Amino acid sequence: MSGDRIENAVQRIEAALARIADAADSVRPPPSSVSGLVVKHEELRETVSNTLKDLDDLIGKLES
Repeated sequence: MSGDRIENAVQRIEAALARIADAADSVRPPPSSVSGLVVKHEELRETVSNTLKDLDDLIGKLES
């Protein structure tokens, strides 16, 4: 009886390991690193700042 219980436990462990492996294979790629997001944020901030400056210059020319 003890051998059957051990075999049963091993089978359950193997099934659990297979489910873990399947779950690990289906994980999405990790998100961008924080430093990468900071760099992208600064690039976007600079683009917006430059665009606002250009708009301000255009408005100033129209008012002249």
